[in-house]
Amino acid sequence: MYTRLMNIGEAAQASGISAKMIRHYEQIGLMPKVARTFSGYRLYNQNDLHLLCFIRHARDLGFSTVQIGKLLELWHNQQRPSSEVKAMVSEHVRTLKQKIAELEAMQAELQRLVDGCHGDQRPDCPILDRLAN
Repeated sequence: MYTRLMNIGEAAQASGISAKMIRHYEQIGLMPKVARTFSGYRLYNQNDLHLLCFIRHARDLGFSTVQIGKLLELWHNQQRPSSEVKAMVSEHVRTLKQKIAELEAMQAELQRLVDGCHGDQRPDCPILDRLAN
């Protein structure tokens, strides 16, 4: 069975990850070193592309590169307990909920500031006054 190899630009387009980030992921060990041509150009196969898509999806869900590395280890370990994966993702959900609550509080405060400002030609500004105090 023939597997078509892709250069980094094609892999970037197919995975939705920039070539620069693909190189970075390889440099930090998130991606294994891939095959290279005689002249040193990277070559990506379907397995590499599948791995890149996994990384992109995990990144889109807000996981850090360290967390993605752990998820990749768990993904490749067919003996892993699913409870370990669930615990890790559950912790990420708790962290996201906390961040959402913090962002909602910031939004509410900013909206109060905007609502309290006349936004006219006068120099007095309750927004700047509040930020200064």
